[in-house]
Amino acid sequence: MPTPVFTLSKNPSSSYKMRRVLHLPLLDFAHHWLPSIADEHKVPCAVFFIFPAACVAYKDAHPRSSAESIAQASKPNASGVSDVGRTWETMRRCSLIVCRSSHEVDGPLCSLLGDVLGSRFGKPVLPSGVLAPYAAATRASAAGDDDDDEDTASLMRWLDAQPERSVLYVAFGSEAPLTPEHVAALAHGLDLAGVRFVWALRKLIGEDNPPIPDGFEGRVAGRGVVRVGWVPQVRVLAHAAVGGFMTHAGWSSLMESFLFGHPLVMLPLFGDQGFTARLMAERRVGLEVPRRDGGGELAGEDVARTVRRVMVDEEREVLARNAKELQEVLWDTAKQERYIDELVEYLRRHR
Repeated sequence: MPTPVFTLSKNPSSSYKMRRVLHLPLLDFAHHWLPSIADEHKVPCAVFFIFPAACVAYKDAHPRSSAESIAQASKPNASGVSDVGRTWETMRRCSLIVCRSSHEVDGPLCSLLGDVLGSRFGKPVLPSGVLAPYAAATRASAAGDDDDDEDTASLMRWLDAQPERSVLYVAFGSEAPLTPEHVAALAHGLDLAGVRFVWALRKLIGEDNPPIPDGFEGRVAGRGVVRVGWVPQVRVLAHAAVGGFMTHAGWSSLMESFLFGHPLVMLPLFGDQGFTARLMAERRVGLEVPRRDGGGELAGEDVARTVRRVMVDEEREVLARNAKELQEVLWDTAKQERYIDELVEYLRRHR
């Protein structure tokens, strides 16, 4: 496995210039073997967590999934080392911990992260800012792309024909473990909700095609589009017809959504997603789909009810307003870029 090395340097047009480029290994929790190699060569390294501050500080504290998630993460995987073991060893051996967080988005949890990890591991903890995809969002907000393939072009034409803020975009990332039961419940819920939607649905592992219920696409024809495979997510989220996002609450997906001010319908599936969904619900920027029978079963009726609360009912106004406020926070790029400036300056001082 190649060593993941990032080069951090300041753009010459920025407020100050670096006298020399800084090189250091910047790794995630999986590369627990790298710090010891770096030590042999007297090279400092940093661990970078892409999860929100609360998840890093508290670990899988979602009330319905924490025990299961922690037990699973503590089991050795095919490499013989558990994810928990990798995380702790990496934090113990690295000289700096960096987290994808900011005071504007994470609030006091951003500072708490430094207190919790700093006291436990005796090393600095720095925020990187949320690292939202500003360039991609700006491009997506511009005119259409003449290089679109026919599938993308037809999807954009369909969105062009829909009323503003009327479409729910439904997507669960590239790794979310959807089951056939999830797909059936989601289809039933979207059918019952009666709202317009675009569903980016990938094939399940070991399946030739997603298990879409018979007759579903016919029943929702005209108001719903199901696309199997890749969908240009940022382009879709940027479209004026889209007014909400149904998501697994992965941190990167949320940052993309908030750049366009969309309220959320959240269905967390694993890892940090449950905790993140609860935090977003507390901030009133979205609602989590409830589960039945102790937190396991997903029912179509609950999907439909949550979708309508976010997209149609009076509650939507509050959720949309709060999401819009978070959009304004994220687009204060000067504040977000300051985190990178300060991180680079820290590395310059401690090289």
